[in-house]
Amino acid sequence: MVKKAKTFFLVPVGSDAPLTSMGLGLVRALQRDGIKAGFVKPIAQRVGLGRSVFSTHFARTICHIDAPSPLPSAHMETLLRTGRMSQLMEEVVNIVEPTRNDNDVVIIEGLLPDGDRQFDARVNVEMARGLASELILVVNASRHTPSELVESIELTTQQFGDDLKPSDVVGILINRIPSGAEGEQFMSDFRRLYSAAPVLAAAPTEDRLNAPRLLDVATALNLRVEHAGNMSRSRVHEVVVAARAVENLIDRLRPGALVVAPNDRSDVMLATALSVLRGVPLAGLLLTCGHTISPKIEPLMQSARLAGLPILSSDGDTFDTSARIAAYRAHLGADDVERAEQVLDFVSEYVKTDRLRKKIGEPSELRMPPPAFRHRLVESARKANKRIVLPEGDEPRTLQAAAICHEKKIAHCVLIGDEDRIRDIAAAQGVELPADIEIVDPNKAKAKYIPPMVELRKAKGMTEPQAEKELEDTVVLGTMMLANGDVDGLVSGAVHTTANTIRPALQLIKTAPGSSIVSSVFFMLMPDQVLVYGDCAVNPDPTAEQLADIAIQSADSAKQFGIEPRIAMISYSTGSSGSGDDVEKVRQATALAKEKRPDLLIDGPMQYDAASVLSVGKQKAPDSQVAGRANVFIFPDLNTGNTTYKAVQRSANVVSVGPMLQGLRKPVNDLSRGALVDDIVYTIALTAIQADAE
Repeated sequence: MVKKAKTFFLVPVGSDAPLTSMGLGLVRALQRDGIKAGFVKPIAQRVGLGRSVFSTHFARTICHIDAPSPLPSAHMETLLRTGRMSQLMEEVVNIVEPTRNDNDVVIIEGLLPDGDRQFDARVNVEMARGLASELILVVNASRHTPSELVESIELTTQQFGDDLKPSDVVGILINRIPSGAEGEQFMSDFRRLYSAAPVLAAAPTEDRLNAPRLLDVATALNLRVEHAGNMSRSRVHEVVVAARAVENLIDRLRPGALVVAPNDRSDVMLATALSVLRGVPLAGLLLTCGHTISPKIEPLMQSARLAGLPILSSDGDTFDTSARIAAYRAHLGADDVERAEQVLDFVSEYVKTDRLRKKIGEPSELRMPPPAFRHRLVESARKANKRIVLPEGDEPRTLQAAAICHEKKIAHCVLIGDEDRIRDIAAAQGVELPADIEIVDPNKAKAKYIPPMVELRKAKGMTEPQAEKELEDTVVLGTMMLANGDVDGLVSGAVHTTANTIRPALQLIKTAPGSSIVSSVFFMLMPDQVLVYGDCAVNPDPTAEQLADIAIQSADSAKQFGIEPRIAMISYSTGSSGSGDDVEKVRQATALAKEKRPDLLIDGPMQYDAASVLSVGKQKAPDSQVAGRANVFIFPDLNTGNTTYKAVQRSANVVSVGPMLQGLRKPVNDLSRGALVDDIVYTIALTAIQADAE
């Protein structure tokens, strides 16, 4: 008998319930725990309410769920007007039922109550009953006292009739509680007043998640775009209206500020331009009363334009324009994936899945989806509690990553650079660096490492003047700190090349005992699982012996991060079907790896499709335990590996974490120069885990 997935129905408590953010945040939390979660919005929300229109879209694009399309709202209304509720429920069941075959659990999103319609609550009750679902209540705590929330919850549950048992309500998802001590008191009062169902999540208000893109503001308010700049990426965190002298404005020119000023305030325009050139990422400049920047000022604004400052204009006066912005209510756009990702990640951190996991039971298969992998990274890094040196200490993304790692206790980050410059750049970027974060001045620190560096490189004829010169490079200095045992790992590459990061490690850290080669892996965060690719960054043309060692190193790295390795040795031929030196090298490497590590599942040579697609694997290698199920892919040379990882990363829009170096005595890891802040955070985390394993 096929196991059917449990179903949980999200019931909105009030018309402002955050169904989509809390529902998909719950899905992400379940995915993080290795549970295969489905999502269904059986009936589309009427467009006027806005907030839930994109739930299915984001389930597909962000949670990578094959969510079915909902029934149109107009179709529901037609059926209800003609008394065909039973037909509507049959269609709802037909949409939901197939998803129960492929998942461990299915989260079903109900309808938000619409004041113009009296039947939404009734439809929710019928859907929950018809699907035999247990209930999860979703509540927006903003602008409500604990007693008011309890009253709303009781009114909502009464709609399900007297036959509703307390056990039918699995729990409550609460969003937008006050932050800090006020929020703790709020939840204490709520639990005292209401104990009928446990709280599954209590997420605080986070203003940064409500910041709309400047592009969306400009579109909604019909503002003219004089210079687009970074408009599609800029987010409006606050609006600064220039109504006073410019010296009273300076302190408010902070990251995310949209400056609103009349078109004759040249002083404000210049102050805005200077702030941007200082590195402050303002949201933009909005000129009112029509667009007429003085021809004498235009050349002075050019550098700010080149730096990406968006400039908009409005025909309205300053008061009218500011009032329109203040009245604007930002709804999440379908293409605003960045903000949607942040919201779901934020909510999932506050979701406790213990109670649901007990009801769901064991997952249908052992999986390592990306949310579970990222969660494991962070949790394992916290336990490791390691010191990671960041040689690019004044690089803005690195600074943000260091602050996040400090806040989340992922690692103790050590920044190399001039302290005044680092703190100035952090302030300009709106990054709150903790007072106790460690900053190492390279000019003061390098003298300590001259003697040990000379000792390490004496076989190459290194002299003290040469060592002093090389230690001017912060990557070399950071590598010496690692070699000397003053830190546990190193992460670099946001501005340095891969060679700049790896060469000092090869010279000063050297290979670990028992390792014949230094190689690399990328963790490829595919939609439903994490794959390991090696070697895609270091060795141009490894021998069969080296390729076997790379396979073993990559398998051990996979295990280190919770992935049970099934290793495919990739070639252009599967099994014995092909011939040639390149295939023979992979065949020999496979035999050597199996001989060295009989405990590992290794097969090859194998084509990529035979390794990754079950139907192809069964056809081309029917007796293989790896074919069609591989999760560690070993490429025959750097040309193949690097090309493949980049093709998959860019064509499939896949996040890749790495390259992570293997085989060094101590962990050093390289970043892509296009790395995002989150990429750096996760690389710091995996470096800490490597250090702990060492």
